[in-house]
Amino acid sequence: MKKILTTWAEAEWPFIKSTQPFETGDGVIDGSGFATIEVDKLFTAINHAHTFTGQAVLYRSLNQPLTQLDAIQEKQAAVAEIRANAQLKTMLETIVQNAAVHEKDFFLLLFGEYKGTLGTMHDGHEIEGYGYVLYRKAMHFMMTWVNAAQTLEQPKSIYLHQLLARVTRFTQTRTYDLMKGPVFITENGIQSKSERQGRFSPAVLFVPKIIKPVLIAATFVFYWLLTAVVPVDMQPEIPNEAIFLTPFLLLYFPLVGGFDRDNCIKPLRKIYKECQDVADVLDVLGQLDELLSFVSEAENSVHDMVLPHFINAERHQMHLEDAKNPVLSQHNTQYVGNDLHLDNEKLLLITGPNSGGKTALSKTITQIQLLAQIGCYVPARSVSLTVADHIFYQVPEISHLEDGEGRFGTELKRTKAIFLATTAKSLVVLDEMSEGTTFEEKMESSHNVLNGFYRKGNSTILITHNHQLVDLLVKEGIGEPKQVEFANEAPTYKLIAGISRVSHADRVAKKIGFSKEDIEHYLEDSK
Repeated sequence: MKKILTTWAEAEWPFIKSTQPFETGDGVIDGSGFATIEVDKLFTAINHAHTFTGQAVLYRSLNQPLTQLDAIQEKQAAVAEIRANAQLKTMLETIVQNAAVHEKDFFLLLFGEYKGTLGTMHDGHEIEGYGYVLYRKAMHFMMTWVNAAQTLEQPKSIYLHQLLARVTRFTQTRTYDLMKGPVFITENGIQSKSERQGRFSPAVLFVPKIIKPVLIAATFVFYWLLTAVVPVDMQPEIPNEAIFLTPFLLLYFPLVGGFDRDNCIKPLRKIYKECQDVADVLDVLGQLDELLSFVSEAENSVHDMVLPHFINAERHQMHLEDAKNPVLSQHNTQYVGNDLHLDNEKLLLITGPNSGGKTALSKTITQIQLLAQIGCYVPARSVSLTVADHIFYQVPEISHLEDGEGRFGTELKRTKAIFLATTAKSLVVLDEMSEGTTFEEKMESSHNVLNGFYRKGNSTILITHNHQLVDLLVKEGIGEPKQVEFANEAPTYKLIAGISRVSHADRVAKKIGFSKEDIEHYLEDSK
């Protein structure tokens, strides 16, 4: 997994969404599933991170969730420990919130653009003057939060312990020594204090200030000695101080400032930007912030929130009680939860009228699986599941002119890619199937594909209006039928047993003002 600083290497400026999902079959979630599951909305819903780095880490987690059971459980234990330990939580919040105030100074040092000696900033990405003030602020940011993390008592959870151990390792690196200072410019390049120990070769001490008392004093001593040896009758009528000070002041600032900028600050920021030790310790800051974000998500929710229990099984399983959509339910106290069991029956067939909640339920299932695998709380009374090696979500796609396959071919290519990547540990959601062909061909193609997924042994959820297909699969004993409930012509948003044989299309048409009666009315008005 790439460090966040590494993902920004070629960027003009750091940005939160710098990581992307892997290709189909290479990671838990691919680009198409990422869009369909609406992970961007999920990120917005659960993002309580204070630092820019923390938000980027959280976004990376959603793009590239964990697949190792031990790693997920260790992360969950860290979240639970922070929530249960008020003192630890307060100390971490203080570290993270203080870091959030100053982290932009560090990013500006690494990514900012110098505007020249007399230039002034016109936007937040430009560096004023020679960069002394910025350098001091950036080093203060790093030293402050790293040293504060060192004062924390050793936590009980392995995940937190390992994060703090990485901070300790950073304090033992050359880069930390350079940040702490002093820094020397030698014939062998930039060196830290520890690298200079026992050496007597010439070196220039870098002091991140334009006023350097030692240099100024040495210059004036030289001036005094010079005037002392010049005979009185050879000294000019104009005061020597004026003759000396004027060119001194004109040359001092550009020479000293330019030297420090070009030979110290720029090389140092290049070291920091490309250093894996810096990338790693910045990731630690982001990961600490991410954990706090998960705790905030649980404490700010209007619903019951739980850390999912993981089942160690050879095939994908999921058991949900009163599960709610993490995005849609966030501020809705009346949101209807649902129970779901995917165990021995590996093919779930969901039917129901339009606007009944089928798609919302499917996104609830996939979003909960995703949140579970990043160690986050989920809105439910109880959740037990296995780790999914892949989470796929397919919806009918519009064909592209360049593929030459038409809508049916475009969809089938996606289905094939999913099928070949799927294992018994995968979770697959198929929202309608075989669009863009005849009913007979749709029945045959859909039956073949679903039968194939069933034989693979993964958890497959089909959302469909095609009750004839559901009848066929149930008759063959390879699917469990569920439907979204309607009562008094209105959805209850509950999932119940059975097969829905109506679509309530006319109800939807009336709701948006395009029923048969509406069309007649529009035609009458146009005469």
